Amino acid sequence: MSEKTVGMAIPAPDARSVIESVIEAESAGVKAAWLTSGGDAGDALTALAVAAAQTESIKLGTSIMQTWSRHPITAARQAQTIDAIAPGRLRLGVGPGHLQAMQETFGAGFEAPLGHLTEYVKVLKGLLETGEIDFQGEQIVAKAELPAPTQVAVMASALRPRSFEMCGAEGIGAISWVCPHSYVRDTALPAMQAAAEGADSDKPPLVVHAAVCVTDDVAGARQGVREQLGYFPYIPFYARMFAASGFPGSEESGWTDDMVDSVLIAGDEETVALRIREMYEWGADEVLGSVITVGDADESRMRTMRLLAAV
Repeated sequence: MSEKTVGMAIPAPDARSVIESVIEAESAGVKAAWLTSGGDAGDALTALAVAAAQTESIKLGTSIMQTWSRHPITAARQAQTIDAIAPGRLRLGVGPGHLQAMQETFGAGFEAPLGHLTEYVKVLKGLLETGEIDFQGEQIVAKAELPAPTQVAVMASALRPRSFEMCGAEGIGAISWVCPHSYVRDTALPAMQAAAEGADSDKPPLVVHAAVCVTDDVAGARQGVREQLGYFPYIPFYARMFAASGFPGSEESGWTDDMVDSVLIAGDEETVALRIREMYEWGADEVLGSVITVGDADESRMRTMRLLAAV
C-alpha cells in the first residue's frame, strides 16, 4: 500500500446520501472523501460534521467550499467544530467558485477573485493554526479568537499558474480540478514550487484531480466523462485553462477525445494503479478521483473504489 493518499469525490443527490457514501467509502478502505459545494446535497461542512461523527479514520475534505458563501471566521469556527469531533481529519479546501453563480447566488462583486482568495486563506490559515487573527485587508477584515489552534489543513482550488503560485507562497495545499495531468505536471507544479522557494518554505501538498474508472470498456469510460463532467469545458475559467493546456476552443468543442484522455485514468486494475503511481512519481502528493461509472453504476463504482483503496 502506498504512503500517498488516494481520495474520492463524493457525488450524492442529498445530504443523507452524502453521509451514507462517506461511510461506504471508509468501509471499502478509501482513505479520503471530498465534497463539492452547491447542488441539492446541502452545506458541505454541515454534512462533514455528521460524517465525522459516524466514521473513524477517513480524511474529510471540501473541494471546494465557496469563499463568497461565508466569512472566513465563520468557516474557521465550523472547521474547529469538525476538528473537535475528528481531530486532524479535515482538509478545508476553499475557492472563489464561478463568476455568474456567485453573482446570482450571493450578489458577490467578484472583483479580483484571486486577491480575495489570498486574503481569505490568510485569515483562515492564521486563525486555524494559531487560534487568533487580526487582519485588515483590501477585501476582508477579520478579528477573532478560537479556544485553541486546530489541526485543520487549509487548501485552495487552483486552475491557472498564478493560483498555484499563491498556494506555494502561502504554504497551503493546491487542489486541481479537471486539469489535464500534463498541465499540472509541466506548468502548475513548477509554478507552485518556485513560489514556495521564493517564500523560503517547502512546497505544500499538491492534490491532483483525475477522472478514474476501473473497467474493461475504456470507450464507455470516455463517454462517462462527457456525461458526468460534461459542462466544465464551457465555463470561461476552465476554457482558458484548457487553452493554456493545448486545447483551445473548448467552449465550442466541449470534450474532445484528446481532452478526455488528458484527465481520465481508465482500464483494468493494473493499468489504473500504474497510472496513479506515475502521477506520484512526477510530483502529485494526493490523487482526488471522480469515479466514472460504466454499465451497472453500483458495480462499476465499487470496482473503482476497491482499487482506490488498494493503491
